[in-house]
Amino acid sequence: MSKVKYYYDTKTLSYKRIEKNGLYRFKQAGVFIASSALFAFIIVILAFRFFDSPKEKRLKREIENMALQYDILDERMDQVQLVLDDIQKRDDNIYRTIFEADPIPSSIRKAGFGGVNRYENLSGYQNSKLVKETTMRLDQITKQVYVQSKSFDDVIELAKNKSELLASIPAIQPVSNEDLTRMASGFGMRIHPIYKTRKMHYGMDFTAPTGTPIYATGNGKVVRADSKASGFGRHIRIDHGYGYTTLYAHLNDYNVRVGQKVKRGEVIGFVGNTGQSKGPHCHYEVHKNGERINPVNFYYDDLSPLEYDEMLQMSTQENESFD
Repeated sequence: MSKVKYYYDTKTLSYKRIEKNGLYRFKQAGVFIASSALFAFIIVILAFRFFDSPKEKRLKREIENMALQYDILDERMDQVQLVLDDIQKRDDNIYRTIFEADPIPSSIRKAGFGGVNRYENLSGYQNSKLVKETTMRLDQITKQVYVQSKSFDDVIELAKNKSELLASIPAIQPVSNEDLTRMASGFGMRIHPIYKTRKMHYGMDFTAPTGTPIYATGNGKVVRADSKASGFGRHIRIDHGYGYTTLYAHLNDYNVRVGQKVKRGEVIGFVGNTGQSKGPHCHYEVHKNGERINPVNFYYDDLSPLEYDEMLQMSTQENESFD
């Protein structure tokens, strides 16, 4: 049974009963419905703010699982990178060294990918930084693997041409010198025979009577046979390939012509005293990729270890050169 409600009438100064007609009941129902709706709205807002929906919970679990998978992927890439670094070191320090090939610069091996906006499509997400870094690492490793693969292709080709390479590299003395008495001056700072000052001597001088045969120290092609270079007089240059060139100076005469292919041990000219020369001798130089290097390192085909050691000591003496 509902309670009876009264109100105080100021005109009659008495309490009167509140009559619950249809309008009153309608207002009461409206107030109740509005209050309930407001309460429900507040509950829903609080629920959305502080509690996850089943879909949100599922998505969060997927994101957490994705982040975990990226961490695992990063660890695996660390392991791949270690193995790849070891392969690269072996390639540069063993395989390419064996075949006289220059190591691949780190700037090429570890070069990144161009384009500032390459990873722009990965921005704007909750784990964008993680996804970007992982993608960049994967791209870099992919490129390193590609570079390494091309390097091994080169090494395979070098291995196929190993016999040609060994025949082309300078490996004997340019003048017959079995008793090692013809080596007069070595590579390094020497006294110039004309100016009497210390100058860099970029080759080795082998004294011998005029007309003594001079031999090609490796297979190659004659690229110069003239007297146009300052100070060398009549001289010959042979391109051996693989970055090697040899020079034979102060010749008395030639036995080859430009463009001719020669074999190691073939007579290419004869000892003379042309150009800036103190006496009959052959000035011999070895160039690798355009840089003049010490020829004493290239006599392993006709010297025993003891003879090589003796030649090495003789070549380091700071005496007067012949040119």
